[in-house]
Amino acid sequence: MGAAGTDLALETADVALMGDDLTKLALAVRISRKTLAIICQNIALSLLIKVVFLILAVGGWATLWMAVAADMGGSLLVVGNGLRARQIDS
Repeated sequence: MGAAGTDLALETADVALMGDDLTKLALAVRISRKTLAIICQNIALSLLIKVVFLILAVGGWATLWMAVAADMGGSLLVVGNGLRARQIDS
């Protein structure tokens, strides 16, 4: 099934099973759902940090350097959270 498909079918498919074992399809769905959840968490965290520092800056309580440090810290948190996707298997 997977190895017997044409090159065009493999290139245009959203998901291509590279073997004949259909039981791996459930694993693929589980991995994709967990990955989507992590992506949504990362977007929400990034936007939350931006909004908080926008409010603090408008109020005069935050400086540019505080916002830059928070943005870099947020970037590190997002990368760390994204690395959790590597632990999704079986």
